[in-house]
Amino acid sequence: MNQPLLTEELLAQLQGAPLQQLSRQLGTDPDQTGNAVAAALPLLLGALGRNSAQPQGAQALYGALQRDHGGGMDLGSVLGAVLGGGTSRQTDGAAILGHVLGGAQPRAAQGLGQATGLGSGQAMQLLAMLAPIVMSFLANRSARQGLDAGGLGELLGQERTQVRQRAGGGALDALLDQDGDGDVDAGDLLNLGMGLFGGRR
Repeated sequence: MNQPLLTEELLAQLQGAPLQQLSRQLGTDPDQTGNAVAAALPLLLGALGRNSAQPQGAQALYGALQRDHGGGMDLGSVLGAVLGGGTSRQTDGAAILGHVLGGAQPRAAQGLGQATGLGSGQAMQLLAMLAPIVMSFLANRSARQGLDAGGLGELLGQERTQVRQRAGGGALDALLDQDGDGDVDAGDLLNLGMGLFGGRR
């Protein structure tokens, strides 16, 4: 029996008020926002899984979680700080995205925007809002499980494998392809989110 995906756990925590806050910020309805978040979370966690597949990548991520996200802030506090426009290292979504997605940012936003009808501008805004939440979630999870860098890399590696198995790896890998030569089918990305959460919303 597979453990629940981190993606599923985090999406469950975002249901209700957090999703409504994200919707208001984006100017979209909650259903559309929910679909977009369902597609964006596996994208972000998949990227972190790929980045931490090498020991130095896992060490860098672990260091960032300890240094910038280890304050034990709950999800509501992080979201409030992000939406309130405060920029600290903990809530600077654009900077976090730069580390997580690197040169794949425009492709990821374009694919997510196409898949969800948000458009790439709003999709980038959503990714920047979710990035600090994902990092805070991982920091809290690491602390709770007593993970070191190796354990964190393993956890994210399992997550990426499960996401790819459930939703087909094509969309995830194409969006994270730094060279930009993978084709991204917007429908595949939406299926990535729906495949993970279909029927269990």
